[in-house]
Amino acid sequence: MSASNMFLDQLTGSFSTPAAENPTVAMIEAAYRHHGIAARYINCEVQPEDLREAVRGARAMRWIGFNCSIPHKVAVIEHLDQLTDAARLIGAVNCVAIRDGELIGENTDGKGFLASLQTVTDPVGKKVLVLGAGGAARAIAIELALAGAAHIAIANRNDRGAELAEHIDAKTPACAEFLQWSGDVSVPDGTDIVVNATPVGLYPDVEASPAFDFQSLSASMVVADVIPNPPRTAFLKSAGMRGCQTLDGLGMLVNQGIAGIAFWTGMQVEAAPMRAALSDIFAV
Repeated sequence: MSASNMFLDQLTGSFSTPAAENPTVAMIEAAYRHHGIAARYINCEVQPEDLREAVRGARAMRWIGFNCSIPHKVAVIEHLDQLTDAARLIGAVNCVAIRDGELIGENTDGKGFLASLQTVTDPVGKKVLVLGAGGAARAIAIELALAGAAHIAIANRNDRGAELAEHIDAKTPACAEFLQWSGDVSVPDGTDIVVNATPVGLYPDVEASPAFDFQSLSASMVVADVIPNPPRTAFLKSAGMRGCQTLDGLGMLVNQGIAGIAFWTGMQVEAAPMRAALSDIFAV
C-alpha cells in the first residue's frame, strides 16, 4: 500500500433493521483480511424513515458499496441511479455499488441461493415451492426460473404472491402459480424443492417456524431456508425429521458475499475464509 492511502480503507457495509444478528460483517471482513484487501465492512442499524439519509451518507463518505437487507430491498430502489438487468427483473436490490458517485443496484440473493442449491441438486426441470413473496423470495424464485426450474408455486398471504407468480409466468420460461397462504401451507404433489424465503425463525425468535404442514413433506424433497442465523432453523429441524435433505442459509450467504465483493471491488475472493468465519460463530 502506498503512503498516500495507507490510512484510508475503502468502506462497505449493510443497512438493515434489525441489524445486530446479521453475521455478514464477520464473513466479509474475513475475506478482506485473507486477501489483503484494504477495506472495511460496517453493519448499520437503519430504520425505514432514515434510509434516504443513509444512502446519501454512503455516497458522501465515498463508500464503494453496501448491502441492503430487511426491510429495505425494495424501498432502496427509489434512491438509486440505475439497476442491473437482474435487479430490474426481480424488482428488489440487496447490493449497491457506488461508482463515480452513481449508485448501481444489483441483486445477489437469488444468485447466492442458486449456487448453494446446486451443491445438492440441479433445479432444471424441478417443481419448487417458495414460501413468501418479499425481496429474497422474488430473487430466488426468478433465478430458479431462469436456471431452468419447470414450475414454481408462490405461497403468500397477500396479493404480492399473485403478482410475483404472474411476473414469473410473463418474464421467464417457467410456469408459476399463486397459493393463498391461510393456515398451514401444504406442499403440492410432485414438489422437488421447498424454500422458506420468509424471515420467520430469524434470531432472536429461533423457535418460530412458518405455518406449514410438515406431514406433507416427503423424504425425496430438498428443503432450504434462507435464514443464516441460526443456520439450523426450527423449520429445517422439522424437515430433517421427515427425512428431507436440508440446506441452510450459510451457503447462500457465502455466495452472496463472493458476488458482492466482486461487484464492489472487481476481485474474486475465496469461499473458504468466509465459511470458516461463519462456522466459528455458529459452531457448525
